[in-house]
Amino acid sequence: MSETKITISDMPATLRELRSFYQEGATFTLQNSLKTKVDAACDVVKMAVAGDAPVYGVNTGFGKLAQTRISRDDLTTLQRNLILSHASGVGDLMPENITRLMMLLKLVSLTRGASGVSWKLICLLHDMLQKEVIPAIPAQGSVGASGDLAPLAHMAATMIGEGEAFYKGKKMPAADALHKAGLKPISLGPKEGLALINGTQFSTAYALAAWFETWDLACAALVTGAMSTDAAMGSTAPFRPEIQTLRGHSGQIDVARTLRTLLENSVIRETHREDDDRVQDPYCLRCQPQVMGACLGMLRYIATVLETEANAVTDNPLVLTQTGEILSGGNFHAEPIAFAADQLALAIAEIGAIAQRRIAMLVDPAMNFGLPAFLSPSPGVNSGFMIAEVTSAALMSENKQKAAPCSVDSTPTSANQEDHVSMAAHAARRLMGMNDNLAHILGIEWLIAAQGIELRTPLTTSPTLQAAIRTLRDKVPALGDDRLMAPDIDTATKMLRAGSLCNSVPQDLFPQPEISA
Repeated sequence: MSETKITISDMPATLRELRSFYQEGATFTLQNSLKTKVDAACDVVKMAVAGDAPVYGVNTGFGKLAQTRISRDDLTTLQRNLILSHASGVGDLMPENITRLMMLLKLVSLTRGASGVSWKLICLLHDMLQKEVIPAIPAQGSVGASGDLAPLAHMAATMIGEGEAFYKGKKMPAADALHKAGLKPISLGPKEGLALINGTQFSTAYALAAWFETWDLACAALVTGAMSTDAAMGSTAPFRPEIQTLRGHSGQIDVARTLRTLLENSVIRETHREDDDRVQDPYCLRCQPQVMGACLGMLRYIATVLETEANAVTDNPLVLTQTGEILSGGNFHAEPIAFAADQLALAIAEIGAIAQRRIAMLVDPAMNFGLPAFLSPSPGVNSGFMIAEVTSAALMSENKQKAAPCSVDSTPTSANQEDHVSMAAHAARRLMGMNDNLAHILGIEWLIAAQGIELRTPLTTSPTLQAAIRTLRDKVPALGDDRLMAPDIDTATKMLRAGSLCNSVPQDLFPQPEISA
């Protein structure tokens, strides 16, 4: 459990706070002063209920049924039926940690005081998170517009005692989970059901979760890329700062700086600095600052989009307490998240693509500058890393296929009332699987680059990269004669995802999500 404590307040939640909540279980509290704004918006809704004017979602039906007026006696039933009918998700359940993040994002949005819900509803959502009542939510069913309706409806269903939920990790009927936690289901007031299910929090939670992982994997790729450069006796001249500053992209400048630092004091590099007859290295080595720098720049941009969306009010209609108006708009449309997730998919695919080319180069005796075929000490009777490279190629191609944009797709829904949708949920959900593939590619590169460097003995790599190799060798010995390869790949990948590779080198050499000054 993290010692970090997050306060949901008038100040925006930061990327670091959201990451701490998602990955480390940071605790959070609600600032009591938020209640004033929330109550003011709720009062505007109450006035609308008392009046005669039709207000969408308050005293009318939904979607194509917006012209249908609902009597005051049926307003509670209207909101309950909305949740029950919209809880139409299918497929595997959302991972609990992403569901928790989605719930926190919904809390942040509702406490902005523009949704018209009661403080009681916000407190229930808060208490569910604090007491580990986590809705069981099927992950398929959202098209990323009019809100992530189906998954958020399953969350709301738990709050009214319907559907299923996890209580301290055990799945059970939602009513039982609330009871065990000492909580009571809520009866939804006017607009409250709509406020819960309109919004982009499902798509945003998935995109954020993937971004956290991708950033870590991008940092790991800088280490494996530096290792591959030394294993191939590649030149560090392309990483010189003069080259990067002439182009000017901050990501490129930062990546080159990290690669130079990782390779500093490499004996391997020094031995061929003067007598290397290769004029230029392959792009997978030479163009790492340009490729990884572009990915880094994209990740930084995506971070700003996701942080903005995490703090946004994205339901409909919106309550303007300054004027007493309730306005219908389109903040529920998740186009910003769809674009961000599509860009994240491109970055994941490209990080894996250039890493895979380094793997392919190192196992190829025509390209690896004197290393044995497939990095086996005795090639022929042994196949070495031959098929590990093929596996990395399969994963790379799978990620390239998955990187096709989702945001350009759309389909009319709700009897053509909702006639353009973002597909943000599709765009975001696929990212976790792509990160799984990328992690395996980098795990394979870690194994192969370490083997290549060790085959250069008695020459040694930099002290920094030696530490990365020692970390690997604590769990996976160097490859001699062929042995079952899958366990080695699995171990290296798990270590990499747990942070072992990045933690083996000084943390201050990695780029930060914020652009360097």
